[in-house]
Amino acid sequence: MAKPRNPIERLRKICLALPETTERLSHGEPTWFVRDKKTFVMSVNNHHGDGIVGMWCAAPTGVQEALVREEPDRFFRPPYVGHRGWLGVRLDVEVDWDEVTGIVEDAYRVVAPKTLVAKLDTA
Repeated sequence: MAKPRNPIERLRKICLALPETTERLSHGEPTWFVRDKKTFVMSVNNHHGDGIVGMWCAAPTGVQEALVREEPDRFFRPPYVGHRGWLGVRLDVEVDWDEVTGIVEDAYRVVAPKTLVAKLDTA
């Protein structure tokens, strides 16, 4: 695990590698969408002074609670979207980028239509 120099650039590459993903600013931060409609990952950089560089992402049912309970130094319940099960992931600590890639792919699977999930599965 390594702490990246620019974690948002690394996150960008992971997100944009997924089928029919687009990026645009939302609430002032890079955010990734499926078919330019549904958000699946948004980056955060010191959101309202919380000091965190990381991401908020859609997550399968139960994942947020389990990861926040197991590793609260790396995972958190984000404001605004946490009540919907979204997961906060810190990228300003030591990061396992293979794990982050899996988390991003899971987020994509939560919001993408079945046809795009099938594309991902065959890639």
